[in-house]
Amino acid sequence: MTTTTAAPPQATRARGANAATPRKRRGVEGIYYVFLLPSLIIFTLAITVPAVIGIFFSFTNSIGFGDWEFVGLINYVAMFSDPAILQSYFFTFGFATVTVILVNAIAFLLAVGLTAQIKIKTGLRTIFVIPMVVSGIIIAYVFNFLFSNSVPAAGQALGIDALSESILANPDLAWVGIVIVTAWQAIPGTLLIYIAGLLSIPSEVYEAADLDGAGKWQQLLRITVPLVAGYIVINVILGFKNFLNAYDVIVGLTNGGPGTATRSIPMTIVTGFTGGDYAYQMANATMFFVIVVVISLIQLRLTRGRNAR
Repeated sequence: MTTTTAAPPQATRARGANAATPRKRRGVEGIYYVFLLPSLIIFTLAITVPAVIGIFFSFTNSIGFGDWEFVGLINYVAMFSDPAILQSYFFTFGFATVTVILVNAIAFLLAVGLTAQIKIKTGLRTIFVIPMVVSGIIIAYVFNFLFSNSVPAAGQALGIDALSESILANPDLAWVGIVIVTAWQAIPGTLLIYIAGLLSIPSEVYEAADLDGAGKWQQLLRITVPLVAGYIVINVILGFKNFLNAYDVIVGLTNGGPGTATRSIPMTIVTGFTGGDYAYQMANATMFFVIVVVISLIQLRLTRGRNAR
């Protein structure tokens, strides 16, 4: 016969009291505020306060100095019928879309090759990330010389009419040069993220696929791409936001020309600030800020969903 011994009432009450008593949360030590407050104050004074002031002046007719009057939504309404503003948005979003597709396609293929079993992959990785550490404006001036002098000279020597003139001087083709240079500089950063994603895939997955008779293309499409889908989402969204803010490369290559064919939204805003359209371009900047925030929220939603899976 088995005898069950009941726990003493005092012990039961003690355990119940301990379970009912919430654990005291450890407070934040003061040293953290010492490091946080200076950065918070600087960020507020340098970023938040000027942004709020700028948004306020977007509802006025201020030219950046002197007297001003409150005009309400007039600046915002005028933007939707301004050909220069509409052209800058059309160019910027078209350029960003084409560039993000090109950058991610090339970077992904390079990442697959640089994570393969080749002897010189370490050296190649070093070479491919060099453009990332060079200033964008320097890269733009170098390619400006190539597109304006070296390429036309080579085209004339080879008798290729399509290359005999600088594409930067052609309103219909100047954007191609900007896409090429921007992609050349952006591919290394995207490449590193893809390499990290590919290296996180367990080798056992590919070994199992080999045993099942899956070829390299099947492994790429059915294993690699689905497992790095989260990295693809991150690269696409981050790249799109970065390309929307393109400025230095465009300044160094075309300065928004020929005419205004390659003038981006940031260039339009900066040009307006120096040209007496402070309030009007501040409204443009506010609208652009809202668009970027929406894209950031989409990024957060997509990345959260991907992590949840």
